[in-house]
Amino acid sequence: MIKVSVMYPNSSDAKFDMDYYNSTHAQLVLDRLGDTLKSFTVDAGIAGGAPGEAAGFIAMGHLIFDSVDAFEAAFGPHADELLGDIPNFTNVQPQVQISEIKR
Repeated sequence: MIKVSVMYPNSSDAKFDMDYYNSTHAQLVLDRLGDTLKSFTVDAGIAGGAPGEAAGFIAMGHLIFDSVDAFEAAFGPHADELLGDIPNFTNVQPQVQISEIKR
């Protein structure tokens, strides 16, 4: 199993519409990726590791797939639409990481 993490870095000039992301964009992701997507969670950053420290990321989406090939096959045909929706909820360039789930 793999996890695709889409992370939106926090900064003083970052704008992020969590309501849109959590409802409209997340639903678009679910609709387009279908049953190939095994699990999808949305996290909202609330704090950093030290008291009073801001969260390093405004939000993160975590998508679980059986394999990198399964992710690529599901995401590829919809990449333009999904990536094109990003400006509708943020001015932040997301960071993406693909990880192998070990436990």
